Amino acid sequence: MTQLALVIDLNVCVGCHACVTSCKEWNTSGTAGFLADENPYAKDPTGTFFNRVQTFEIGEFPNTETVHFPQSCLHCEDPPCVPVCPTGASYKREEDGIVLVDSEKCIGCSYCSWACPYGARELDENQKIMKKCTLCVDRIYDETLPEAERKPACVMACPTEARLFGDVDDPESEVATAIRESGGYQLMPEWGTKPANHYLPRRKASITIHEDELVRADNPLKKERKLPMPDEDDPTLDEITSW
Repeated sequence: MTQLALVIDLNVCVGCHACVTSCKEWNTSGTAGFLADENPYAKDPTGTFFNRVQTFEIGEFPNTETVHFPQSCLHCEDPPCVPVCPTGASYKREEDGIVLVDSEKCIGCSYCSWACPYGARELDENQKIMKKCTLCVDRIYDETLPEAERKPACVMACPTEARLFGDVDDPESEVATAIRESGGYQLMPEWGTKPANHYLPRRKASITIHEDELVRADNPLKKERKLPMPDEDDPTLDEITSW
C-alpha cells in the first residue's frame, strides 16, 4: 500500500514561513482555491491556510529555546474526519492515502473540523466549505512538470530542506529512511489516528568554551594591515579613533 506523507525535521526548521506562503500561492490559484484572506492583519484575522507554522519558546529563563512547529493535515491512516462527514465529502484515497474534501459535496457543517484532534481543517469563509492540505495532489501527478518538481509546493520552497515528501510505507524511500534513522515520530499517537506525517525530533548540540578561549592572544588588526607593517607597539585605529 502507498501512503504519501510529509516528514518535517524540527531540527532545521527556522520558521521562515516560506512553506506557508508558497502553499497559499499555489493552492489559491489551483484546484483547491480560492483560499479566503479577507482580514489578514486586523485584531481578529480571518483567512484559510493549509499550512501554518507555530512558534514556541520552551524552557525557563535564561535557558530557553525557540521551537518552530509546522502543522497541516497529517493524512491519518484512520482519519476521524471521514466517518463523521454526513455527505461523504471527506474521504481517503486508496491509491495514495491522501485525505481530501470533495467541494461539490461539502455543506460546511464543520463536523470534520470538530472530529480532527489536530485542528487541521479550516472553513473557507468565502465559499462556506471545508478546506485542508491536499499534499498538492494537482502538482505531484502533473506530468507536464519535471519529475524533480512533482512535490508539494511547501517542500519545493523550504530553504533548509526541513520538509521531505514520499511514501512512508516504502521502507526504501527517503522519508521512511529518515523516520527510521532519525527517530521520527507521529503527533499525538494516543488518539489512534495513525498520522502519516511524521516529525524528526530536535537534536541537542552543545559546545564547551574554555576560559582561555575567551581571551584574545593578539589583536588581528596589528597583523592584517597593508605593507609596510607598523611596529607592534603602534596604536590601532580602534585605539585612537572615536567611532
